[in-house]
Amino acid sequence: MMDGSTESTAHLSDQEYSRLLAFRTGLRQLMRWSERRAAEVGLTDTQHQLLLAIRGHSDPDGPSIGEIAGYLSARHHSVVQLIDRTEQLGLVARRRREGKDRRVVRLTLTEAGKQTLALLGGTHLEELRRLTPLLSALDDLAPVPQAG
Repeated sequence: MMDGSTESTAHLSDQEYSRLLAFRTGLRQLMRWSERRAAEVGLTDTQHQLLLAIRGHSDPDGPSIGEIAGYLSARHHSVVQLIDRTEQLGLVARRRREGKDRRVVRLTLTEAGKQTLALLGGTHLEELRRLTPLLSALDDLAPVPQAG
């Protein structure tokens, strides 16, 4: 493999490659579709992801910047810049510092942020339901043996 991990010697069938192609194609189509929906409400794709990460986080106090970085697979400083830009749009509430550790910053959505995210949520769930058969098709694939 190109990433330096141990190479797998598993041989995939033509059908498995076809399923992987269908999945990757569907995933790319979903991402492009999602980017267009975000743009329609004035957001970049990463701003949409930020709003979703804040709203979908299980802690009612909101996620920390580090947790957001994990959700977005991004570096801390990049997430801070994204938050700053989204805050300027009035979509992210002022960051609140926790009492016990003042270094931890928690994020919440403003009402405008909640409304903007709501405009995108329903259509995204519909599109995900449409793509569910592609995801389900992967269940039938034989597991690829992992080198030990």
